[in-house]
Amino acid sequence: MKSHLKRLAAPKTWQINRKTHTYITKQNAGPHSIEMSMPLGVILKEVLGFAKTTREAKKILNTSVVKIDNVPRKDFRFPVGLFDTIEFPAINENYKVTLNKKGKIELVKAKKEELSSKTCKIVGKTMVKGKVQLNLYDGKNVTVDKDDYKVGDSVIFSLNDKKISKHLKLHKKAAVFLTGGRHIGQTGHVEDIVKDKIIYKDAKGELAETSKQYAFVIG
Repeated sequence: MKSHLKRLAAPKTWQINRKTHTYITKQNAGPHSIEMSMPLGVILKEVLGFAKTTREAKKILNTSVVKIDNVPRKDFRFPVGLFDTIEFPAINENYKVTLNKKGKIELVKAKKEELSSKTCKIVGKTMVKGKVQLNLYDGKNVTVDKDDYKVGDSVIFSLNDKKISKHLKLHKKAAVFLTGGRHIGQTGHVEDIVKDKIIYKDAKGELAETSKQYAFVIG
């Protein structure tokens, strides 16, 4: 697999200057798709401006001062994706990854206390040794004793003890964040679910329709 790609061919979700150089770092295979994530080194250089070159980015990461979801990461190709937390303890700066209303990956500043958990969408379920295992969108797997979870629901996942602290069901009145389609980056409340579609009320109080697969329950 190639370790780089042409800037002009980089995902449209990446907020980068596409004309300064020909190539840009490509992330390793990991928990997020290439469209919904960026390499950690690119974030340090192109988004946050903490490094001017890949060499500088590697130096920063080799000191283990950057944590993704509470885990130190040294790989400058590590994919950082939607709702991941990024922590820089040495300078007391923290971020959460989101999408803006133009469908671009964006970092928003977060408080220290916000880094202890993250919202994760359930994308699959499997049986492991007689127990149900939830497959989460960011590659995490969690076994549960009581199976009242459905694919499409979300959970609040504690990054400290690696456990589920809350179950967020995809049903009427649920708050959702849209991760694709024409309404990407919008939030709203579900009014109805019809087969593979959801009808939701946006921030302006207007009704809109989108694919059920784009609904990411956040509350």
